[in-house]
Amino acid sequence: MPIYEYRCRKCGKQFEALQGMTDKDLKKCRYCNGPAEKMMSLSSFHLKGAGWYVTDYGGKKQSDKMKKEKESETAPVESKTEKTDTAPAVKETKE
Repeated sequence: MPIYEYRCRKCGKQFEALQGMTDKDLKKCRYCNGPAEKMMSLSSFHLKGAGWYVTDYGGKKQSDKMKKEKESETAPVESKTEKTDTAPAVKETKE
């Protein structure tokens, strides 16, 4: 059974109520009988185990074949001209 959170519009207190999903929302504050409204709260729902997107599809690594194909498509084209060294040659002298 889910726990729902409510806030009183009159006194401002927040409280929780254990209710079924099909039960009607509470209309009155349990402290002052003022008007209460249901609050939107974070869920603690977490998918575990196999069969979910996160475990089966979301984190799949690419196969080695696919990686090699991508690398060859994006690899820079090397020029066929030879590179020459433009720095002047330095002679070593023995002293």
